[in-house]
Amino acid sequence: MTTIAELPPGFVDKVLSAQSTFRSVMDAMARPGSVQRIVPMAGTPATMMRGTAAIALTLFDHDTPLWLDARMSENADVLKWLKFYTGAPVVQDSSIAAFALINDGGALPSLERFALGTNEYPDRSTTVIVQVDNLDSGRGFELRGPGIDDVAMLQASIKPFDLFERLRFNETLFPRGIDVVLVADDAVVAIPRTTRIVSKES
Repeated sequence: MTTIAELPPGFVDKVLSAQSTFRSVMDAMARPGSVQRIVPMAGTPATMMRGTAAIALTLFDHDTPLWLDARMSENADVLKWLKFYTGAPVVQDSSIAAFALINDGGALPSLERFALGTNEYPDRSTTVIVQVDNLDSGRGFELRGPGIDDVAMLQASIKPFDLFERLRFNETLFPRGIDVVLVADDAVVAIPRTTRIVSKES
């Protein structure tokens, strides 16, 4: 059993690392489809990528309920690491989660199970962080919407294979909806609820 002393370390320089990670995530949200890099300055427990760990250390705290998929929640070291470094409460009810961490995209539950926000408080929705194989090759997607000059192209190898098809439900929900962050090691791509996606190739 891993003790607290044996857990992978958090940020070496907490302030500078958190600022750098926050900028990367905000740049990704402002420019949907663009690949941003997170400087990995933290250790990670098994099943958690470096980018995911950095985002957790930057954005999670005791006021951000967190939902974990089965592979994350069954790993005792992940639970200990998150509790020790972030204090974020892990919840069983995905509909009240501020963030969701998905290690196995193939088992991603229906997006309607997460918090969708309200018309008055659209920010009270779940940001779903999905770990993927890569964000520089694979199936091609055409993205349009705010923050994109005409069109952006993204190539990615992701699960579930129909993730972007599922995200089309955002079109009928605005201003409510789900924001998604894709992580491949230290690379990050954001797909805000305002982004419209077209699959260009299989």
